[in-house]
Amino acid sequence: MTLPPVLQDRLRLPVVASPMFIVSGPDLVINQCAAGIVGSFPSLNARPQVVLREWLIRIIDELAKHDATNPETPSAPYAVNLIVHKSNDRLEEDLATVVEFKVPIVITSLGARVDVNEAVHSYGGIVLHDVINNTFARKAVEKGADGLIAVAAGAGGHAGMQSPFALIQEIRAWFGGPLLLSGSIAHGRSVLAAQAAGADLAYVGSAFIASTEATADPRYKQMIVDSTAEDIIHSNLFTGIHGNYLRGSIEAVGLDPNDLATSKPASMNFAADESLTSATSGAKAWRDIWGAGQGIGAVEKVTSASEIVERLSGEYAEARTALLQG
Repeated sequence: MTLPPVLQDRLRLPVVASPMFIVSGPDLVINQCAAGIVGSFPSLNARPQVVLREWLIRIIDELAKHDATNPETPSAPYAVNLIVHKSNDRLEEDLATVVEFKVPIVITSLGARVDVNEAVHSYGGIVLHDVINNTFARKAVEKGADGLIAVAAGAGGHAGMQSPFALIQEIRAWFGGPLLLSGSIAHGRSVLAAQAAGADLAYVGSAFIASTEATADPRYKQMIVDSTAEDIIHSNLFTGIHGNYLRGSIEAVGLDPNDLATSKPASMNFAADESLTSATSGAKAWRDIWGAGQGIGAVEKVTSASEIVERLSGEYAEARTALLQG
């Protein structure tokens, strides 16, 4: 399995930080990249749309400064996430901005489109596409995606329901390109396990919610620290698509996590500020209902992104050594 040049050599750890709605912004991305992993953010976090340009200018400038002063440890590349769902009425504008700035890695979610992939390829960028099953994986590659992100059971946000072992196994049976694994990865051992299962890189999100650079509500960060896998609730009520959420945030808006209604995907509009509001509670996802994956039991405190990468790197190295000695 050969990674494209943009994902070779510049990674301290085989990790891509996942883009998280209302959580990932320039501060987090810059510090993730400087620490040696791919940092990413959803384009829709930059509101209004013109702010996306400002964020990209800042990220590019700050990483260039880092590289100039740290030639021995240059930054990892950054990525932008585009929601390719038909409800996203900002997609065309955001894609034009991505092309203008030649964003090196584009992560597409909730749909796959040939025109989006071709636009990114026009300047030499690569596209990694989120998938929750093997059928979607095949469709994404057929439409021109360069790599796949297998979003398995236990991942934060819009997670799949299949075991990571089953999902990776089925995709690897036919796909030899870049493959990432998402699902409960918050410890260095899990990063190594993702590679052992057949992935090239691990896709890590929830651990970075509890980072000082994240734009998450401080209560959200602390809830990540205080919660474990038992506190993750799987529901489609809040966006119409099944996702994993923190029990405490659901209880905080007056809902019973053990007795949630269902919703329909047709209600989604990811680009609208008033969107993703539960008709049952009036709560907004993800402002009030907070997403997280089942791996959060590994998160013990709120700390910087660089310290999180340092922890993961140490755990990863220890796990490799332990296997070799075993």
